[in-house]
Amino acid sequence: MGPWRCLLLLPLLAAAQQQQFMEYVERRLVMLEERIAQWHDQSSRYSTELRDFKNQVLGMLETAEKEREALRTEAESAAARVDRLEREVDYLETQNPAPPCVEVDEVLTEKQAATAKQRKNEKYSKVTDCSDTIASVRAMKILKRFGSAVGLWTKDAAGNSEKIYVFDGSTNDTVYVFPRMREFTLFSATRRAARIKLPYPWLGTGHLVYGGYLYYIRQQGPFQVIKFDLTNKTVVDSSVFPAEEQIPVFGLSPFTYIELAADEEGLWAIYATKENEKNICLAKLDPDSLDIEQMWDTPCPRENAEGAFVVCGALHVAYNTRLPSRSRVQCVFDVSGTLPPEEASLVYFPKRYGSHSSMKYSPRERQIYAWDDGYQIIYRMEMKKKLEV
Repeated sequence: MGPWRCLLLLPLLAAAQQQQFMEYVERRLVMLEERIAQWHDQSSRYSTELRDFKNQVLGMLETAEKEREALRTEAESAAARVDRLEREVDYLETQNPAPPCVEVDEVLTEKQAATAKQRKNEKYSKVTDCSDTIASVRAMKILKRFGSAVGLWTKDAAGNSEKIYVFDGSTNDTVYVFPRMREFTLFSATRRAARIKLPYPWLGTGHLVYGGYLYYIRQQGPFQVIKFDLTNKTVVDSSVFPAEEQIPVFGLSPFTYIELAADEEGLWAIYATKENEKNICLAKLDPDSLDIEQMWDTPCPRENAEGAFVVCGALHVAYNTRLPSRSRVQCVFDVSGTLPPEEASLVYFPKRYGSHSSMKYSPRERQIYAWDDGYQIIYRMEMKKKLEV
């Protein structure tokens, strides 16, 4: 082939290569456009799915919020029904009280019968015109938690002092004295309290502050009642309690053998002996000489008793169960005979933490200072005339 022919073929070859390059570029552009279109479709689909998922989540959250609100409403309604049910149970318990917790031995020896008859016929001459009795617990106030599970706190039952006396434990020799209720309530430590070191350790939780004196129980062989002057910090008198073979007075409080109590009539001692081991005994004390003025065998049993107090000459015994439940005054013994046991109100205490280790009635304030598993509680009492019960 001649040279002039090669020159003629060169433009043709260049045009063919240019055509192939353009076709290649077009194919690549088409592929790119397809991928862009595919990416756009996928992005639109993902965006739609994300929007749908968001709407679904929002719907679920809205449903969950509605269900939560419904559950809250149901819980409030259930709490209201439970509260109403508790009030109805309290009402039914009041209207249909349990039978008095009183046991009577079927067989008595001649000596026991004669003693019981003699004591039953003794008439108590009241020193005041107090004719009130407890109708119900009007209010309960939990002040704080202080000390051990067992203890006693009280004010002076016969004076106007605002001091708070605290006995921590069933046996000890140090009494804490707070100047007012405010200091006792607001401060957890005892740094705001004065300390009184007693010459002999106490036993149980049956002690009493009365007219500026501390009356407390000591055991050294026989049980003794110690009269301690809180002003000059000295023992002014002591007396061996004239009861043989004493046993714990309350079945649920085995650490207390003598419970000293005060009411509008004066000073009392609540105790129990093996001679009449099923029931609780009561004695009237002279606060000056510590002499026993009168004694009674009451029909109130020791079993399941956790505490007791005296109001207007009537012994009120509070009962509970071995597994602490609601305390209730289920036995009342009036030494003057003006309030038959079957006519006394059945008083229920609000549900609490455990069981009472002490219950001290204040005749001036008409309220009870109680120690419940380390919690200090005040019960304000609603009173009625005995003839109105």
